[in-house]
Amino acid sequence: MTDVVVLGAGYAGTGAVKRLEEELPSGAQLTWISDHDYHLVLHEVHRVIRDAEVESKVSIPVTEIKDRSTRFVEGRVEDVDVEDRVVSMADGSEHGYDYLVVALGSATAFYGIEGLREHSLTLKGLGDAHEIREATLDAAAAASPSDPAHVIVGGAGLSGIQASGELAELRDERNLAVDISLVEGLDEVFPGNDPELQGALRKRLFDADIDIMTGEFISRVDEETVYVGGGEDEAPEELDYDVLVWTGGITGQEEIADAAVDKDERSNRIHAESDFQTSNDRVFALGDSALVEQGPEDIAPPTAQAAWQAAEVAGDNVARAIRGQPLKTWSHDDKGTVVSIGSRAVAHDVKGIPINTFGGPLAGMLKKGIAARWIADAASVGRAIDAWSDM
Repeated sequence: MTDVVVLGAGYAGTGAVKRLEEELPSGAQLTWISDHDYHLVLHEVHRVIRDAEVESKVSIPVTEIKDRSTRFVEGRVEDVDVEDRVVSMADGSEHGYDYLVVALGSATAFYGIEGLREHSLTLKGLGDAHEIREATLDAAAAASPSDPAHVIVGGAGLSGIQASGELAELRDERNLAVDISLVEGLDEVFPGNDPELQGALRKRLFDADIDIMTGEFISRVDEETVYVGGGEDEAPEELDYDVLVWTGGITGQEEIADAAVDKDERSNRIHAESDFQTSNDRVFALGDSALVEQGPEDIAPPTAQAAWQAAEVAGDNVARAIRGQPLKTWSHDDKGTVVSIGSRAVAHDVKGIPINTFGGPLAGMLKKGIAARWIADAASVGRAIDAWSDM
């Protein structure tokens, strides 16, 4: 019997399991390992900040996803030994494999900024979203219109923008005395993207009464103050805060730190070819865990869309490796970008739509549709319909 083990229940891991269930040859045993017994629709987890009841819509039990023949193990991976082909768990158990798919996602990067890890909240899971919500409500309860609470969101990428939007709607729906600031070290929100999209997002953030600070990095954090900018001859700007949310970057998971496969020294993410094979031909890696080659000097973006696409080919390739067949190469097909700011959304460069950048009802419908399609593919159309109104 050939043992195939998949680590992680994010987009990449869940998608790989679905594909492997279709493609694995008879006689292969599939084991799925994750520290949660559900798949989280991570690109919609920010909705929980505004409405805690959305949790049931964005978390899908693995029992609704996997086949009965797939063995699921709930627990935290402690180590991966690629020489002995063993995955060690925090509870002391071990799981051998013939082929391993690493799709553990990413951890939050703090870049060595003094005090940032200790004093900030992150947004990588359901617990994080609930913690941000409760911390904001607690801060607002102790505030007043003349002395509002201050919530700072560090990092104006996708997570930071969407978290800020939900915080603004939570504030407005409950009439909370809360000011919200979005701080980005680079010169524009949603760095590295089309200026037209950046401008549209900035406008909607402004309309949501979110203060935007760009062009200066957070240099230090203590219990009460975020220090922005500064240098040898210039004092940093001091921002008092009640809640600090950090969404400023990603790095590899600690579970694979000692795994003997080639990794990026800085981010600890696994190097993978465009067929998802790593430096060890029995280990495949994809999603945020990996740096998947897309040409001589390019890698796949760390997005849900890319992970979703990659999972199908990665699953095929593991099955092909077992059969001794040539592996397929994968190239990311960018189908466009849709970003929410609360109940509003902005869409950009969406395939099949001739308008380059737009908002309004069509953008909102696209945002809902993307989430609904994934939920339908991962679980069922019924669950997707049930989640529609909250996406």
